[in-house]
Amino acid sequence: MSRIDQSKDFIAIRIAILTVSDTRDLSQDKSGDVLVQRLLEAGHELADRRILPDERDQIADQLRIWCKDSSIDVVISTGGTGLTGRDISVEAHRDVYEKEIDAFGTVFTIVSMQKIGTSAVQSRATAGVAMGTYLFALPGSPGACKDAWDEILARQLDYRHRPCNFVEILPRLDEHQRRK
Repeated sequence: MSRIDQSKDFIAIRIAILTVSDTRDLSQDKSGDVLVQRLLEAGHELADRRILPDERDQIADQLRIWCKDSSIDVVISTGGTGLTGRDISVEAHRDVYEKEIDAFGTVFTIVSMQKIGTSAVQSRATAGVAMGTYLFALPGSPGACKDAWDEILARQLDYRHRPCNFVEILPRLDEHQRRK
């Protein structure tokens, strides 16, 4: 069963937050606020924060910029994971991924089912890796961001989490590029 190994030191990672919305600005970004609050409370560092419209190329370009930035370990986006015509965050993320973390969407759906029942089927939350950086695309609701952080990311982004976590393999995500 999962647990926190108190004999290990916590390792803070640097996280960028991207809100995808045609209508929000920072004063109205409740989902982004939830993620910033939780990552800071956990002891991580906010590396950057932006809001972009639901434009696939702009989102993918920003993800690539952050992936190339060695001071950013993780990018979490919120918004644009639904089914409407303007919901294109998933496609933008997949334009950037080198590898998709398939089980993330499945685990997110399981967590969501416990909170919102079959409405969870409408989310297309996804995760992947690109250029040694983790990328997570979450729904735009504050509740979904809380659920994703509290039930999945808080544990997987904690080096002390056992039996395994994303942080311990972070230095190896781009090892294929270093071998060249």
